[in-house]
Amino acid sequence: MAVGTPEYSIKALNEKTNAEIEDALKKSKEELFNLRFQAATSQLTNSSRLGAVKHDIARMYTVLRERELGITKEPEEKADDKKSSKKASTSKKAASAKKSSTTKSEE
Repeated sequence: MAVGTPEYSIKALNEKTNAEIEDALKKSKEELFNLRFQAATSQLTNSSRLGAVKHDIARMYTVLRERELGITKEPEEKADDKKSSKKASTSKKAASAKKSSTTKSEE
């Protein structure tokens, strides 16, 4: 039997974008921290959850690394996601342009 959360299986992770995986990775790391804290204070009721979360984190890192090396590809963004990411990238560009212009004027 596979260890980990079904939501974070390889098949499910391959359908997510890098940003979604990084968000899930952050949540899993927080959960692992809380589980370790519970274990240290003898409040942990399900000790196998520690191993499952570690496996989930390793799986996420593996998928991200495979994409970095070009072994697998990131899925295309959905139409709704493209609109929001375009707005975000436009605002990021504007913010960086504003920041660089203020830096130049300060010099």
